[in-house]
Amino acid sequence: MTETAERKPARVVVADDQTVVREGIVMLLGLLSGIEVVGAAGDGDEAVRLVAELAPDVVLMDLRMPRCDGVEATRRIRAEHPGTQVVVLTTYADDASLFPALQAGARGYLTKDAGGDEIVRAVHSVLSGDAGLSPRVQGRLLDRLSAPEPEPVAPATPPDGLTARETEVLTLIAEGLSNQEIARRLQVSTATVKTHINNMFTKTGLKDRAQAVRYAFAKGLVRPPTR
Repeated sequence: MTETAERKPARVVVADDQTVVREGIVMLLGLLSGIEVVGAAGDGDEAVRLVAELAPDVVLMDLRMPRCDGVEATRRIRAEHPGTQVVVLTTYADDASLFPALQAGARGYLTKDAGGDEIVRAVHSVLSGDAGLSPRVQGRLLDRLSAPEPEPVAPATPPDGLTARETEVLTLIAEGLSNQEIARRLQVSTATVKTHINNMFTKTGLKDRAQAVRYAFAKGLVRPPTR
């Protein structure tokens, strides 16, 4: 009997806020050997709840979702349910999406143009302790690791009426820190950090942490890595 035949199917939860996309991914995975879809979530909060309920092996995680985005959901899943791995499956492969997701604990990162075989390989790679990264993402990661660390460059006047503290919190979000880590860094409560984030979202019109990261780069709060 071959290794593939002996290996139990990986139990997978799919998280994507777009119903058509989510159902399409579930249908595709249902046609593939080595994968068993045990649940589907429409946002990050539901993904975390399903992981607690179903204890899947892997979550295929979209990044841009309402209420709780994929980065925050990944961070919560890896902190609360370390037996479940996360593979990001998203449209985006830009630095502002890639690195926060990996810093949050994702072990794999694929774009939605990945084929079924590539998804299966990534799922089983992370379950074996390896990284499940597409060649394109591996190239970006190597570029980042070989480049100097980005340096904070706070402007003289914070953008969009942000206070100095809100700007500092935004910069730390762009560096991939969780609310708890920001609270420890600034020596304040987690509730205070959440208040700063809510105020920052209100002033800037941002909806989630992924948008906040892109905003921080666009406003020059963090320098992108040199290529």
